[in-house]
Amino acid sequence: MPSTTVTATKQEPTRRQQLAGRTRERIFRIALKEFADKGFSGARVEGIASRAKVNIRMIYHYFGGKEALYVEVLEHVLARLREAELAVALDVEKVDPAVGIVQLYDFTESHFSAHPELLCLLSWENLNRARYMKRSKVIPVMSSPVLDKLRRLIERGETAGTLREGIDPLHLYVTLVSLAYFHKSNAYTLSHMFGTPMLTPSWQAAHRKQAHALVRSFLVDEAVVKDAFA
Repeated sequence: MPSTTVTATKQEPTRRQQLAGRTRERIFRIALKEFADKGFSGARVEGIASRAKVNIRMIYHYFGGKEALYVEVLEHVLARLREAELAVALDVEKVDPAVGIVQLYDFTESHFSAHPELLCLLSWENLNRARYMKRSKVIPVMSSPVLDKLRRLIERGETAGTLREGIDPLHLYVTLVSLAYFHKSNAYTLSHMFGTPMLTPSWQAAHRKQAHALVRSFLVDEAVVKDAFA
């Protein structure tokens, strides 16, 4: 008698579940924009519900309240950054260390350009001294793959003598993020103060070129570092 095999099939979501999923996603997308534009204090549950065309009670039903929704938004944008970092096509065992580090800067700068909501949310959280980020159990374990890549590139460069000695991976990571962040997060005020439209592609490209030169000088020239701390 031939044997029979039982094939497990994934149960398709019901129409009601599909509608619920779409409603939750719509609330979330609108909340992300509201929080990015206005911060936690400025955003209103009433406004989010109105724009999502749902009853306020639905926000509490799906997310548990304004604070829980905001924390989930923070977790989402940082998780998306980590996913993008993991996807960076960079062979840290073969690429020239200085070239690899500049490429990691380019990745960070490009991600900030593509996701201005991340810049806004980080700025709001810094104003609040990471008050709501501290309430997330997920964010503290989102270690950055970029930091690990930098550490390995520095090790290889120091061993080969192509990078100066004593570069701290975390300090370098913060420096790269700073160079990729400030001219975007503060572009509106700086543009007004100096009468220069800093968000134009040409200005951003020129700034990226300058950042490349700064990073390369820091990585290879011991005299640059000594002069900076003299």
